[in-house]
Amino acid sequence: MIQRPLSLYALCGSLRQASTSRRLLEALRAASPDGVSIEICDLIGDLPIFNPDSEGEKTPAIVTAFAAKIRDADGLIVSCPEYAHGIPGGFKNALDWLVSRDEVPFKPLMVAHASHRGDLVLEQLDEVLRTMSLRIVQEAFLRVPIAGKSEETQAAILMEARENGALRASLSRFVQAIAADR
Repeated sequence: MIQRPLSLYALCGSLRQASTSRRLLEALRAASPDGVSIEICDLIGDLPIFNPDSEGEKTPAIVTAFAAKIRDADGLIVSCPEYAHGIPGGFKNALDWLVSRDEVPFKPLMVAHASHRGDLVLEQLDEVLRTMSLRIVQEAFLRVPIAGKSEETQAAILMEARENGALRASLSRFVQAIAADR
């Protein structure tokens, strides 16, 4: 039996193009094994501020497109920095748009963290994502501490994580968890 390729959708909690969270997601995408594709979401910064009055028939087209990407993905990867001891506003807004929709319940999710600190945001994300009924695959959790380091040092750390198999190992555990549910 031929398995179809696995499609993962990565959500970055930082809107900065040069953020460490995004760099980690890009490194994961580069390390993904054959048969696994990772698309990094570029819609979060363009989503309007969540308003329940704009749901249903009034849902903005960009929100519908964002939700469709979530629905079509076999799993989600989240990488999110901690801003002022919490979830960045833009990222929380994106999650709020998904709360009452049917795309996320029981969708497998992997967390990739780009800092040696930021445990408060990890706790908050865990609470929010579980409340949304996402299935967080704990054994796939990845922490690669590159935040606060120079670009050269970040690149070296990410290259080492790729070469020593840390990136692929987390992805493999995530892919195995998804395959177990198929």
